[in-house]
Amino acid sequence: MDAERGPGGRHLIRRISTEEIRPLRHRILRPGQTYEETLYPGDDLADTVHLGAFDGERLVGIASLYREDRPGGPAAGWRLRGMATDADVRGAGYGAALLGGCIEHATASGGSELWCNARMPAVGFYRRGGLEVVSEEFDVPGIGPHVVMALTLPA
Repeated sequence: MDAERGPGGRHLIRRISTEEIRPLRHRILRPGQTYEETLYPGDDLADTVHLGAFDGERLVGIASLYREDRPGGPAAGWRLRGMATDADVRGAGYGAALLGGCIEHATASGGSELWCNARMPAVGFYRRGGLEVVSEEFDVPGIGPHVVMALTLPA
C-alpha cells in the first residue's frame, strides 16, 4: 500500500522505514525504556512492513506488520505490533486508516489472519476495526494488561 486519501484529501498512509517509526514508537509506546529497546525483533526483515499516518508532512501514527502466525492460530498470519497515534489526532481517523492499511496489506499478501496483543484501553478501537478478542487477559511486564485479538482475512 502506498497511500490512502484522508481528511481534507491529504495522503494519509505510506510505508516508512524502521528508523522513521522508532521516534514515535519510543515517545508513545515505550517512554520508560531506552531508545535501543524500540527496535523490535523482525523490524528489519525483508517482508516486515512499517506504515505511517501523516497529517501533511507530520508523522502522527505508526503500525508495524510482521509475518508471524498466532500461537494456536492458522498459518499465514500477520502480526500487528507497535500501533500508536499522537494524542492530539486521536479520533480523527488516522488510526482507523492505519488499521485499514494493515488489513489491506495482509490480505493482499495472502494472509489468513491479522492479529495483535492489544492493550486493554485499545480493545474497543480494534473491535470497531473488526478484530475480536481470542484470549484471556494477560500482563506484559512493564507495559500492562493485554488480550490477543484477531481478524480472519478474506481468501
